[in-house]
Order: sequence, then C-alpha cells, then structure tokens
Amino acid sequence: MRANSLALRLFLWATGWTVVILIVTGIALSTLYRHAVERSFDRRLDVYLRTLVADVASPEEGSDKYPQSIGEPLFELPLSGWYWQVTRLDTKTPEAHSSRSLWDSNLPRLPDDATAAGTEYRQGYAKGPEDQDLRIVERNVDLGSDGRYQIAVAGDASEIEDETHSFDRAIGFTFAALTVALLLTTALQVRFGLAPLARISQSLAAIRSGRAERLEGEFPVEIAPLARETNALIEANREIVERARTHVGNLAHALKTPLSVLVNEAAARGNDPLAHKVLEQTDIMRDQVARQLERARLAARSSVIGTLIDVPPVVTALARTMEKLYRARDIAIDVDVSAHARFRGEQQDLEEMIGNLVDNGCKWALSRVAIEVIADQPSADDVKPRVRIIVDDDGPGLSPAERERVAQRGQRLDETKPGSGLGLSIVVELAGLYGGVLTLGTAPIGGLRAELALPGG
Repeated sequence: MRANSLALRLFLWATGWTVVILIVTGIALSTLYRHAVERSFDRRLDVYLRTLVADVASPEEGSDKYPQSIGEPLFELPLSGWYWQVTRLDTKTPEAHSSRSLWDSNLPRLPDDATAAGTEYRQGYAKGPEDQDLRIVERNVDLGSDGRYQIAVAGDASEIEDETHSFDRAIGFTFAALTVALLLTTALQVRFGLAPLARISQSLAAIRSGRAERLEGEFPVEIAPLARETNALIEANREIVERARTHVGNLAHALKTPLSVLVNEAAARGNDPLAHKVLEQTDIMRDQVARQLERARLAARSSVIGTLIDVPPVVTALARTMEKLYRARDIAIDVDVSAHARFRGEQQDLEEMIGNLVDNGCKWALSRVAIEVIADQPSADDVKPRVRIIVDDDGPGLSPAERERVAQRGQRLDETKPGSGLGLSIVVELAGLYGGVLTLGTAPIGGLRAELALPGG
C-alpha cells in the first residue's frame, strides 16, 4: 500500500473505525461486567443482611436483640474485610453491636444519596479499617416499641476489583487478537476488492506496450463502465488516426496533379524567365508539401496506441541488405543487438531511421560499420524504458560544426557522395515525433558515431 493510494486510504479508514469500535465495545463490556459482579456481590451481602434483620426482628428466646454470629467464619476473623454491624437509633446514644472481625472499630455510614428510591436500603463503597475498600449495604428497620435499628453488612471490595481486572485482562487479550485478525481481514478485503482496478492498470500497460489491443475480461459492475469507456476511447483514437492517414493520402494525391501540370507547362516554355521562376517555386512547393505531408503521416502513426516492435530482426535484416548494396566496396557490418530490445512505435519508421543511419555509415566507412543496440531499463529518475541504437563507422568522421550542419535538411558536405542530404534530418524529425533524440559524436573505431535513443518496451 503506497502513500496516497486508494488501498491505503481504505485500510486506514477501516482500521481506525475497527479500533474505535473495539475500544468502545471493550469499555462497555467491562462496565457491564463490573455491574454484574457488583450485583452478584450485593446479593451475597443481602443474604447476610436479611439474616441479621431476621435475628434482630425475631431474637431467639433468652437472647437480646443483637445477634452473636450468622454462621460465616469470615465475620469471626479480625480485619478480614467482612463485617456486620447493628446500631440502635432510637436511644440517646446509639448502641452499636458488630461482628468480631470488626474488632473495636465501627463501619462508616453511607451518604443519604446512596439510598434507593422509596426504601430505607442503601449500598455503596466506603473506606473501612486498615483503609480497606468495602462494599456496604445498609437497611433501617423499625420494630415499633422494640426500637429502630440500622443494620449494615460490608464485604471486601477487592474481590470485585480482582474479578473486574481479571475480566479486563481476558477481554484485552481477546480484543487484541481480534484486532489483528480484523486488520488482516481488512487488508485482504482491500486487496481483493481493488484487484479489478489493478487488473485494469495492468491491461492498460499491456495496451500501451503493444501486448494487447483492448481491455479484456469481466469487471465488477462498479468499474465495468470505466472499462467500456476506455475501450471506446481506444477505438476512437484508432479511428481518428486512420482518418488522418486517409486525409494525408488524399491531400498528397490532390496536390501532385496540379504541381505536375505547372511543371510541365513551365518546362514547355523553354528559356522563358517566367517559366524558370515557376519551376523554381514549384520545386520549393513540392519539397514543402512533401515535408509537411510526411510530418503529418509520421505524427499520425506515432499516435497509435499499443505498437511494440522487436528491434533485433529489423537491425539484422537491414545489415544484410546494406552488405549486399555495398558489396563492391567490401564493407563489413558488425551487429551486436540485445535480445530484449523493443521499440514503441511503427516498424517502418524504425526501419527508416536505422536504414538512414546505416546507409550513411556505409557511404563514409573505409571498411567497417558497427551496429550496437542496447535496451536500457528504467531508472529511478526515468520511469520509461529506452532503446539505444549506436552506429559507428571507420570513416573520416565529422567536426562539431559539421555535425550540426549534416542534421539540417538537405545539407551535404560532399557532393560526390550519392544522396539528397535528407537522411539524417529525417532521422532527427522521426525521432523527435517519438520523443527520441539523435546524438552525433566520435566513434571508437575512428569515424562518426550516431546514437539514436528511442522509447522502448
């Protein structure tokens, strides 16, 4: 999951809500469990309280109103944390009788706000002997002429805390494991849910690299329209390019005939100065029309999506052809081509660019031309692969000023060599249309080095 990715956003959003929900749920469960433990503890205290109320209300024959024991050993152990106390309230000085465990201390009274609505029953927490935390229940009993009493029973609240803490630890471990499981499940859901988008991205890369022509396969209903519109856009692009090619061809044919008529009519007038001027201008028109039509044709071809050409067969075939053309001069052509080199463009454009470079090298070479093709992998700075075609010859080479001149259209340094001077300029224009570049330098074998860098695949 990369930064600022849809997958990371979904994962973090789901993770945040999962953690919040689990924390809230854990707190709620802990609170509910504590209340349940308190109710259970209070019921236990209430049993002892009812026993004391019964003893006070109906004492055994021959005994006073104050019970001696309720049959629980914890109330006999000094400072055990379990205490009871019966206090008579209708005397001038309240008389208190308590369990042996309370020793010579007294239980604290609970505040009035702890009283249950409509009853004389109270419950709550308070500090007892030895600064113990106690859970206390109290009840006022009015026996009429036999007196009014306050009966209290207290238990060690550490049992409630221990039970609650034990439950909190258990639920903490459980929710931690559940959090990990939910996060893993969320990650798998995000990965599975966004898999169709990754498949679309891979399909688009395949189309761009020439391995496919359209988005294939079934997609979920949410992104099926995206795939459908993308395919429609690809088809529309192909149709536009095809129409552009057709228009270029029609325009070329439409202009050829009028220019030919002008040339023929001017040539028929012999030495007429006007005829010479017309011939001169029609030559310029022909050259400009041919150049602009060629640029339009190349631009249309370079706009086609999904064209990827293997370079080795093209280079090998051109090398064999050039060896046959220059057999009389015994020019040796060495070829070193990377097996994985591919060009993103039209094959005839690649053939034209390499053919011009090799032809130019053979014209000027003394005995040897070397062709090397290198497939560069994308680096950190350049995310697009490149293919480099290097053509060296052992001819006289060129100075820096001459290198600038020969790349210009129609420039020839030696009129004795065949050609129109358009070869290298065509290579420069073609390479520029594909985002490539032609660089001229000095070859290690002594002549000119022409290095052509083009988009690869």
